[in-house]
Amino acid sequence: MNDQKLQPLAELKLDDKNLYREEVFTDLRVGSLKQLTPVTTDGSRDLGRPMAFVAETQLMSQMGPLPVQTHIDAENLAAAIEAFPAAIQAAVEKMIEEVKELQRQEMSRIVVPGADTTSKIIGPK
Repeated sequence: MNDQKLQPLAELKLDDKNLYREEVFTDLRVGSLKQLTPVTTDGSRDLGRPMAFVAETQLMSQMGPLPVQTHIDAENLAAAIEAFPAAIQAAVEKMIEEVKELQRQEMSRIVVPGADTTSKIIGPK
């Protein structure tokens, strides 16, 4: 569990200075793009903040579908569509590296028996 303190539910509050309207675009085949448009509290476009884009797809693995999601730096929807393949490729490569690192960490764990156990196995000096 992380070190952050849990906030009582009654104190949960949306950050009204960081609101976005979410639109989803999909080709119904490969994946989807979320366009996050910054808005003010009245729902109008906040021109002081840039739009954000999120690419989403699923890859089939031995354990079933594996969701892949990543942020795309783009000025508009057309640029996000163009950047989609490279962004997903980078996200998958990052996931693979993270799994390899977890495997390395797990394999590097060396279990060392305590002194009592060692003396029982090899006898006293």
